Amino acid sequence: MPTIISSTKLRNEYNAVSEECHATGRPVFVTRNGNGDLAVMSMEAYERLASDAASELLALLAEGRADAEAGRTRPAASVIEDLRERILA
Repeated sequence: MPTIISSTKLRNEYNAVSEECHATGRPVFVTRNGNGDLAVMSMEAYERLASDAASELLALLAEGRADAEAGRTRPAASVIEDLRERILA
């Protein structure tokens, strides 16, 4: 379950929030006037998240390039038509 705190608690208990982020590796969600406002996480967790996303994107691009080089392509109009059928089905 995510940790959700008020901006006041973040201001008053910054060290404890920082320790929690580092200890758990998970973000802490901060509210302002009862509404979601921020997600706070350790730099290590952020860098891991960014690195994982970049690696995933590179893998998908390599897969797409391999498909294109192998001739596994379709006209864009055909893809759009299939998507419309799936959405409207």
